[in-house]
Amino acid sequence: MKSNYIGKPTSRVDGPLKVTGQAKYAAEFAADGLVYGVVVSGEIAKGSIKNIDVKEALSLKGVLKIFTHENVSGLPWFDKNYKDQDSPAGSPFRPFQDNKIMFSMQPIALVVAETFELARYAASLVKVEYKEDKHETVLMDHLDKAKKAPKGKVGFEEPKSRGNAGDAFKAAEFKVEGEYLHSAEHHNPLEMHATTVVWEDGDKLTVYDKTQGVFNCQQYITKVFGLSTDDVRVLSPFVGGAFGSGLRPQYQVFMAVLASLELKRAVRVSLTRQQMFSFGHRPSSVQRLALSASADGTLQSVKHEAFGETSRFEDYTEIIVNWSGTMYKCENVELKYDLVKLDVFSPLDMRAPGAVTGNHPFESAIDELAYALKMDPLAFRLRNYAEEDQMGGRPYSSKELKACYTQGAAKFGWDKRSIEPRSMRDGNQLIGWGMGTAAWDAQQMLANAKAVLSADGKLFVSSGASDIGTGTYTIMTQIAAETLGLAIEDVTFKLGDTNMPEAPLQGGSWTAASVGSAVKAGCEAVKAQVLKLAKKSKKTPVSGESADDLIIDDGYVLLKKDPSSKISISELMKQAEVGSIEEKAMSGPNPINKLKYTFNTHAAVFAEVKVDEELGTAIVSRVVCAVAAGKIINPKTAGSQIKGAVVWGISKALEEESMMDKNLGRFINHDLYEYHIPVNKDINDIDVIFVEEHDDKVNPLGVKGVGEIGIIAVAGAIANAVFHATGHRVRNLPITMDKVLGLSE
Repeated sequence: MKSNYIGKPTSRVDGPLKVTGQAKYAAEFAADGLVYGVVVSGEIAKGSIKNIDVKEALSLKGVLKIFTHENVSGLPWFDKNYKDQDSPAGSPFRPFQDNKIMFSMQPIALVVAETFELARYAASLVKVEYKEDKHETVLMDHLDKAKKAPKGKVGFEEPKSRGNAGDAFKAAEFKVEGEYLHSAEHHNPLEMHATTVVWEDGDKLTVYDKTQGVFNCQQYITKVFGLSTDDVRVLSPFVGGAFGSGLRPQYQVFMAVLASLELKRAVRVSLTRQQMFSFGHRPSSVQRLALSASADGTLQSVKHEAFGETSRFEDYTEIIVNWSGTMYKCENVELKYDLVKLDVFSPLDMRAPGAVTGNHPFESAIDELAYALKMDPLAFRLRNYAEEDQMGGRPYSSKELKACYTQGAAKFGWDKRSIEPRSMRDGNQLIGWGMGTAAWDAQQMLANAKAVLSADGKLFVSSGASDIGTGTYTIMTQIAAETLGLAIEDVTFKLGDTNMPEAPLQGGSWTAASVGSAVKAGCEAVKAQVLKLAKKSKKTPVSGESADDLIIDDGYVLLKKDPSSKISISELMKQAEVGSIEEKAMSGPNPINKLKYTFNTHAAVFAEVKVDEELGTAIVSRVVCAVAAGKIINPKTAGSQIKGAVVWGISKALEEESMMDKNLGRFINHDLYEYHIPVNKDINDIDVIFVEEHDDKVNPLGVKGVGEIGIIAVAGAIANAVFHATGHRVRNLPITMDKVLGLSE
């Protein structure tokens, strides 16, 4: 069939718009009479504002208004603890509610002026006097105040222990234990957070926002300001990366809408790179692992305890330790997860939240235990392979992890690995090979889509989903084209608009499964209508034929038994005097299958590092990532997702660290000069393997999503490779040269 697009590498349909600069982002939409807002950030981590002096700033010609806690009141949000769709338990931060300071760089004023330059200068003239209280911002210093993590946000599952890990650990012949530290990290997408609000008569707003969910943003605005959804339209057609930072509406949305409603004008508020460090991050953690095994390599016990940080006002939770109870077969598992409240903003979901944090310590401990047994790390993992979900006791809908091991190891050349540390070298470069295993939930959320087929044979499909760079535009176009049998050039997919059918947040690797299933259902409904027209048509090659005897391909309705007998869809519609066919569809998870099966993606990562023996510098020279994620809609965009995730995993392992100054209570490397991320020279060969995996239970498309799975095991594999190269196990990320040389931990 010509219209066979699913599974084929396809270039991004939105690519030309992006490379020619025609794709517009939140801070690029023009509006008549547009004015600019600049946020003033607080300078202390905890305390209150004694006095805020805005007189000098307000005296400047062209400064329109300065919003502070002194002149903002009466909003519905201040009386109700409204939660957005990604909120953890607690009371969300509300700008300008009062004079309290709860975290460093808290927004304390918004200066609005005729030009951006004037607003920025005026913001520098705002004078603030504080009453400073003692703050606590470093997790390691306050572990004694840890408390059991509450239920937290929707989707968090309390870790469940089984058997008796303590006794099994004591009795075991081989055992390892250690403490692992994980520093805070920040999202830092290329596009910084910004909102442009266009005000219309009657307090109707058109809001262009950097967000991973236009409906979440719309709901936030209507609840905070007491508006109707009919009065607020949110658009986000393009997003320059987000990685989780756009799941919750950030404070620039609040401020832009506040100013627009007050001034009755279009307002734009953009955050600086430094301010991007002020509204959420991957939380730091302290983790303690204790594993044991019998002499034949059977895993006897797993103990995984984690301490995470959260804010004073919300209980942010992640599934950090749960994965350790399901990755391998083990009868005795003890899992514990506690939170420490600090004077910081609430942490925020960041690519593979929880899983990537817990995987490095766990996979490092697995590697260490394999060495204690003098077993090959891959052989040890295979020895303890879990055929069923160890936590839920359910079979997997599909699990091709063994194929990931086999194909990944073969591509990497794992069989040529010398097991002894420091036994492989190239001149003064110590060579290390390490590996890790990853799993992630394969979820499907409720989603809606609309498909409209016009009389000229063109298909327009829409859903209010997001595309944060993952390729959503492209794969939805592929799904629609193949389902309805059209050329891909005849299909247009639109997203990112609350005037479209509702879709979930783009996160959790569920967009392909969720929105894709809705798109498929909508196009199937249109297809059914086309086939009805074919049957009812008169004096055509397909007249009177049942739907079972017809197919649609390349814009034609064909007889299965005689493909030369055909008629174009446009001719059929014109004959029937049908101007268009429109269908809406909704798709969601199968509740019965959710009870019967566990849905996961799986991956095996193999990494090679080269460590300078004298300097301790580590370079990741190559990575092989083998992934089992059901049907791959587009190997090209999916491969890019995995490669990008591997790059971030390298960054996490060797470079990224948000450094907290405990005296200031502030992240001090809050720019891309001192917050280190990889450049081209840091990245070498990355091979991606998509293992064939058929799954007819997970969703109608059989897809699982690949956004998160590629990053999860990379840091652990690199840490294990560093040990293999040097004989020194680094437990504190990132792995810097001083730690490799044993000069610090």
